[in-house]
Amino acid sequence: MKLVAKLELFFEKNSKAVRMIKKTSLSILFLLILYCNSKGENNVFFKEGSLRYDLEFVGNSDSFWVVPTQTKILKSCVGNQDSFIDERDFGVYRFIVYDLPSGKKIVQKGFCPIFQEWLLTPEATKKRRSFYQTLYFPMPINNVVVTIEIRNSENEWGKIYSDTIDLTNCWIKTEMPAHYPIDTIQFSGSSTEKLDIAILSEGYTLSELAKFSADARRMVDTLLNSMPFKTYRDRFNFYAVKVPSEESGSDMPDKRIFKNTAFNTTWDTFESERYLTTFDLKSVCDAVDAVSWDHLIILVNSERYGGGGFYNFLSISSADNIRSPHVFIHEFGHSFAGLGDEYYNTADSLVSGYMDGVEPWEPNLTTLVKFDRKWKKMIDCATPVPTPRDSVYSGKIGVFEGGGYFSKGVYSPAMTCWMKELAAGKFCPVCQEAIRQTILLQSK
Repeated sequence: MKLVAKLELFFEKNSKAVRMIKKTSLSILFLLILYCNSKGENNVFFKEGSLRYDLEFVGNSDSFWVVPTQTKILKSCVGNQDSFIDERDFGVYRFIVYDLPSGKKIVQKGFCPIFQEWLLTPEATKKRRSFYQTLYFPMPINNVVVTIEIRNSENEWGKIYSDTIDLTNCWIKTEMPAHYPIDTIQFSGSSTEKLDIAILSEGYTLSELAKFSADARRMVDTLLNSMPFKTYRDRFNFYAVKVPSEESGSDMPDKRIFKNTAFNTTWDTFESERYLTTFDLKSVCDAVDAVSWDHLIILVNSERYGGGGFYNFLSISSADNIRSPHVFIHEFGHSFAGLGDEYYNTADSLVSGYMDGVEPWEPNLTTLVKFDRKWKKMIDCATPVPTPRDSVYSGKIGVFEGGGYFSKGVYSPAMTCWMKELAAGKFCPVCQEAIRQTILLQSK
């Protein structure tokens, strides 16, 4: 929480105490420092600002390495500055930060890098590639140890990387960040209490940035009029960050079309026609070094249908397809709340790729292994488990076989949902609850 907000809260709750300590400015200073550091146990380990830690995942499906590239000190605040340790255990990867003098864990955050998806492609069996990734956490007071862990096929965590960050190192950057014009789409309150969503323009030329602002506002309006965002709309700030591109649009390799754009987004990722991503995360992060944000969205100036979402970091969607607003919402469900895709292809009759005895980490998917931890309490006692995909159960919470790309062995909570198909028109109650919990965890 920023100092001004802390002082306001202090004076509001402690007016009598303030009157008593007016005798000396030294006493006031001491008590204010004490209060600011007691807001949360972990606050004693951090100060204003953020640390940006950049790295690359390098390797193939047989073996890979984590290679650090740079460290930056930012004046902006990235992520929730009062909630440092996320115990929900979401994500395929997670990073943990330890205070070096005490050895105490002070940050834990799950994430899903695009590198992990590439490891499952045929290309990964034939060649090595590198993928950029950036980790953010509140600016530590002391030197820290950063570790990265990966979840294996049996859902167990294993450490794959560790590095000590010496804050006196002369190579840690404090350079002036780039500043781009920002349009405020919605402001609900201080960044210390609200969720800051930064939407970046991609494939919009300088003359098209007014169109970008209008497109971003249209997407946000649709999101905030859907549940549960509508209920908690006053917990969000939305900002349109106007980054110009030299050319309009995005790369379309299947059509041999390549555009010079700010973030080098591309369709046909991993040979999937609708998969819109960027491998140039360094440019994305450089563009928001001066911005305080909790989640990033890239809006692409394209009529093509599709997008992508990466948990706890970034979602991407096109702007001009008739279904773009709902793709925008679907992909935000991935990146914001860790929701899994609920669609599958019945023609393939694919058997679950999850190991026997393993429960998916996504809150809206289950293999019934540890279903008590999922939405079991939300199911009516008259609804059978598993639940037949029969019209009699339409609109009910159940356990419907099919989800996570597999038609067998994986179950989802509803017959239809925005995580399954855009025609659903809404998130199912289980997905809504997962989103609600994320909103409550990260905002006030």
